[in-house]
Amino acid sequence: MKIRLIWAGRTKEQFIIEGIRKYLKLLKPYAEVEINEIKEEKGKDIQRMLEIEGERILSLKTSYVLLDEKGKNFTSAEFAEFIGRHRPVVNFVLGGAYGVSEKVKGMAKDSIALSKMTLTHEMSRMLLLEQIYRAFTIINKRGYHH
Repeated sequence: MKIRLIWAGRTKEQFIIEGIRKYLKLLKPYAEVEINEIKEEKGKDIQRMLEIEGERILSLKTSYVLLDEKGKNFTSAEFAEFIGRHRPVVNFVLGGAYGVSEKVKGMAKDSIALSKMTLTHEMSRMLLLEQIYRAFTIINKRGYHH
C-alpha cells in the first residue's frame, strides 16, 4: 500500500521529528509512505495565505482525505477499516497552523478528525502516523493495539 502525506511547512520541533521518523520506520513493512511538504505561507492576511497554500495542494491533482477538526471521528479499529477500504493508495492532507482553504475542504474525498480536541499541526502529523501504524497492526493482527 502507498500512503502520501501532504502538509504545509516543515516540522520544526525536534521531538516531533524524532516521532515522525520512528513511525515511518515502523510503517516500512506495511506501506510505502511519502511525505510531500508544500511551502508554508507567511503574512498577516490569513485568508490569502490559506488560498495560496490551497492552490499548491490542489496543483498536485490528486484525490485526498482531509484531516479536519470537524471531520468524522473514528476509533482506532474503525480507522483501520477506513485504511483498508482505501487500498492501494490513500493521500492525507493536513493544513498548517490556520488549517486549509474552503476550496481544499470542498475538494476533499473525505474528511476525518484525529480528536475533538485542538492539536497543533505539527503534533497532528506524528499522531496521524502513529494511528496509521496502529491501523496496520490491527489489519495484520499484530500485538500493538490492545
